[in-house]
Amino acid sequence: MLSSSSTTVKSLPLKKRLCFLLKLVCFVSSVLIFCEFLIYYVVIFQCRWPEVKGGAHMDKKETSTSVLKAVILADTHLLGEIKGHWLDKLRREWQMERSFQTALWLLQPDIVFILGDVFDEGKWSSPQAWADDVRRFRKMFKYPVSTELVVIVGNHDIGFHYEMTTYKVNRFEKVFNFTSGKLITRKGINFVIVNSVAMEGDGCAVCRTSEAKLAALSHKLNCSQQKPDRSNKRCSDVEKLPASEPILLQHYPLYRKSDAECSGEDSAPPEEKNIPFKEKYDVLSQEASQKLIWWFHPRLILSGHTHSACEVLHAGKIPEISVPSFSWRNRNNPSFIMGSMTPTRFSLQKCFLPYESRVFTIYCAAGALLVILILAHFQLLTPPFYFAQRLISKHKAV
Repeated sequence: MLSSSSTTVKSLPLKKRLCFLLKLVCFVSSVLIFCEFLIYYVVIFQCRWPEVKGGAHMDKKETSTSVLKAVILADTHLLGEIKGHWLDKLRREWQMERSFQTALWLLQPDIVFILGDVFDEGKWSSPQAWADDVRRFRKMFKYPVSTELVVIVGNHDIGFHYEMTTYKVNRFEKVFNFTSGKLITRKGINFVIVNSVAMEGDGCAVCRTSEAKLAALSHKLNCSQQKPDRSNKRCSDVEKLPASEPILLQHYPLYRKSDAECSGEDSAPPEEKNIPFKEKYDVLSQEASQKLIWWFHPRLILSGHTHSACEVLHAGKIPEISVPSFSWRNRNNPSFIMGSMTPTRFSLQKCFLPYESRVFTIYCAAGALLVILILAHFQLLTPPFYFAQRLISKHKAV
């Protein structure tokens, strides 16, 4: 009888330790699950598709079923084997994968556009490295049958103009079915895909081919927007397209002097806003920009490249939205654009991803709390109550 009771007494500390260990495991697991899974749902769940404004003036044909829901993101910069550290790759790619998959699940867009610089080292990649990067991209950005993915080329995918080769362009086109001067029409909305790296204007082989396709597409779109006229022989044999004014999708922004006029929490930092942009490097040249506007008379231009947000008006009426980077490696507050579009109207809304600094703060706070709990459990941390009690007893003794 005595031996059994002593065994019970001895087992009590072990049970307490196991119970405490179980509590610690539950606490750490809860923090990890929240920071690595749930936080993406909590943040992106707050994003809502914008309503297409128009009221009584909206075309009767433009019902809610005809609205195209598009997600636009840019500059994912998947790290390569040359400059990419394995830990940096693991962290950034996990963040982007969770954000993208959560956004698809919650928002269910019809189409997703990625505005270039999908890879960070596409301009240098060997065939084996390129294949590995493509495999990782397909895993991270997998999408259901109900959603379409369209990827535009950027300078980090094929190199700046002086690094661009036919081989690199063809390699990208083969994987992503990309063609500069390609028209994508969905629900009567025309999207023009532009290889902005090839808008150098120096007559290089890739540039000539790209500009020729854009010019031919411009002719088709212009003819489609004209009223039927028997006297217009130039348009008599042209295949008619939806008469909707196009939306331009490209990597480089059109020419602007700097980001000085850009505003918002995800615009360029104050110390960078007044730095002049270099033509054909930071933005397209004035000549190429004017050429695209003349060719297409777009109602909206969407671009990336700068990693920061900006909204500018060209010719006083054509809005261009520069989409910030989708990668935490490039900014603390990545985001993407949600667009509700019809053949005549559009409405855009920004959706921010979790701030990396906030995730880091949660981990730091949880780590500090964990240390306090462990010290308190092993009585290595004197509770304030007992500390005050000792001070009082010492005071009385004196």
